[in-house]
Amino acid sequence: MLGGRGAGKTRAGAEWVRAMVAGTPPYATRPHGRIALVGESWHDAREVMVEGESGLLRITPRRERPEWIATRRRLEWPSGAVGEVFSADDPDSLRGPQFEAAWCDELAKWRYAEASFDMLQFGLRLGARPRQLITTTPRPLPLIKRLLADPHTRVTRAPTRANAAHLSPAFLETVVARYAGTRQGRQELDGELIEDRPDALWSREAIERARVGAAPPMVRIVVAIDPPGSSRPGADACGIVAAGRSAAGDYYVLEDVSSDRLSPAAWAARAIALYHRLEADAIVAEVNMGGEMVRAVLHETDAAIPVREVRASRAKFVRAEPVAALYEQGRVKHVGCFPLLEDEMCDFAPTGLSSGHSPDRVDALVWAITALVGGAHVGGPRMRVL
Repeated sequence: MLGGRGAGKTRAGAEWVRAMVAGTPPYATRPHGRIALVGESWHDAREVMVEGESGLLRITPRRERPEWIATRRRLEWPSGAVGEVFSADDPDSLRGPQFEAAWCDELAKWRYAEASFDMLQFGLRLGARPRQLITTTPRPLPLIKRLLADPHTRVTRAPTRANAAHLSPAFLETVVARYAGTRQGRQELDGELIEDRPDALWSREAIERARVGAAPPMVRIVVAIDPPGSSRPGADACGIVAAGRSAAGDYYVLEDVSSDRLSPAAWAARAIALYHRLEADAIVAEVNMGGEMVRAVLHETDAAIPVREVRASRAKFVRAEPVAALYEQGRVKHVGCFPLLEDEMCDFAPTGLSSGHSPDRVDALVWAITALVGGAHVGGPRMRVL
């Protein structure tokens, strides 16, 4: 089921699982007893698929409602059916269990989509006709394309406007109106599969060639920040990307924790938490907009953090070209999948993003790789295995 934001994909997935458990025609000819529930992460699976506004606990009548055993990550229905919850961030967790059906939510956002999906297929081996429902906003990833081309796949589509009666009028007036007709709007609102922008600096094919499942030991890691000028609604996002350099001289994109509507204290805390988690060597921060504020908010959060300030003197596209060249040479790798970052990369052309918005994730990526290439040294490099 390909759908736009707010199109009702989660509700449809939860209702499908409920129909599988009850054996409700025409969705099922008999009750199903073992079902896999796979989300982008453990947090997303719990907060959206299980406990969310349209999740299984909310949409099931009280007399049929399953018991949620959070410590075991499973739902147990009165009928004896069991739903096991998994995170696509941990493909190996799907190794071993077996199921009659599965619900996969936001497959196009899974960081380890290929590995997690493959492991799930080996587990769908119970009953006469194991089936799975995939609810996602589409992205032109190889896995999505293969599924759409598979004759065994049945495809339904739902644009955001199809569910307008159940959405906030303010959302429809602001977000929908703002993005309607743009490439991003066609993907995120209409649920269309949008291919690469012809004049973009990166292509999906190049990014797929750069994808790896794990990084080797890193000799240096940086966390780069492209801070927004404001945290007001509609302001630019805060780009926060971590990257590392291996002993062989290759570069690895490790994390993208960018987000919009973050206060200065919030984005500083997020970047510093990533710095500590990855045992990074430095934070690289663009200071064109409010240099003293950027420096102050980072040091207020953690005064011991080594910060390297960078200032943009050239256009964003010009700064990005040398980094794109490294991708073409096969010297930059993505550890897993970073859907929102990669969407920006494949839509970033000489005129910017097709939406007209600032390429904040791309900016952070460019600053991180540029700092590693330049050998900027803040703190001693340490050998770490990720």
